[in-house]
Amino acid sequence: MEIQRRLQRYWERFLNSGEIDARNHSWITHKMKCHEKRGSRVVRITAEGAPYGSLYTNGGEHQVDYALYVTFFIQQGDYYYIEEEQRNHRAHFVGGELLYDEELMAPKEPEVLRDALTLINEEGTLESEGERGTYDRQKAVQYANLWWNTYNPAYRHFTDDCTNFISQCLRAGGAPMWGTPNRGKGWWYNSKVWSYSWTVANAMRWYLSGAKQGVRGREVERASDLILGDIICYDFEGDGRWNHTTIVVEKDAFGEPLVNAHTSNSYHRYWDYEDSTAYTPNIQYKFFRIGE
Repeated sequence: MEIQRRLQRYWERFLNSGEIDARNHSWITHKMKCHEKRGSRVVRITAEGAPYGSLYTNGGEHQVDYALYVTFFIQQGDYYYIEEEQRNHRAHFVGGELLYDEELMAPKEPEVLRDALTLINEEGTLESEGERGTYDRQKAVQYANLWWNTYNPAYRHFTDDCTNFISQCLRAGGAPMWGTPNRGKGWWYNSKVWSYSWTVANAMRWYLSGAKQGVRGREVERASDLILGDIICYDFEGDGRWNHTTIVVEKDAFGEPLVNAHTSNSYHRYWDYEDSTAYTPNIQYKFFRIGE
């Protein structure tokens, strides 16, 4: 509890002054600038740290890994909403004093899965038309809001969990699974194995783009064309390898999507991810209307 109190005091000082160790928390000020650029204003920020790991080094340094929960209160004219984000951090203490704090970067998607994804195009999108259930957008969004910052024990939790989470949201909305036991075919999950399209962003993007059976997506031109329960795919480097997947859970005052996501767990985050450390000027998006 003492460590948690020290972290809380540190973050209160940082958020009040904006000067303490700002080099390691530039993502917060960057997010504020991104909001300002699109006509929004961050009127208040709160933060809380929840330690989950601890290590003492030979030099007497105490390293504490913790989940940082940040809440942004956003104003758009007369409209207000809350955006939340969870990131993993490491605090470095010496003699009980916090020396510095740093964000822990999430690992990249395993290359072994990325290289196998041609199977999705070759086998998973060429099936004849099959029955499709009705997609319940409300249930998908409810699931996304319930589990955005935690993990449903009914499913496996992956280090890179973004697409696994979106698949769960789609399933909660009634999207039908098919293709088992071929991992390169269809979209499906069981407790021991699952399709590539269930867990890998690149595979889901191509599956949604061409599926003739089960859950399917229709591409639309603009993010503003999406409605709640729809899906956005991201290629951060613009190199043809799709890295991330989110679900639309709300629209802002300007009619733009707000999304939930895992890995960097996010709630009501602005859809373009310009505030992300993964963002590059070459970013590409795919916008999918689900169930049509």
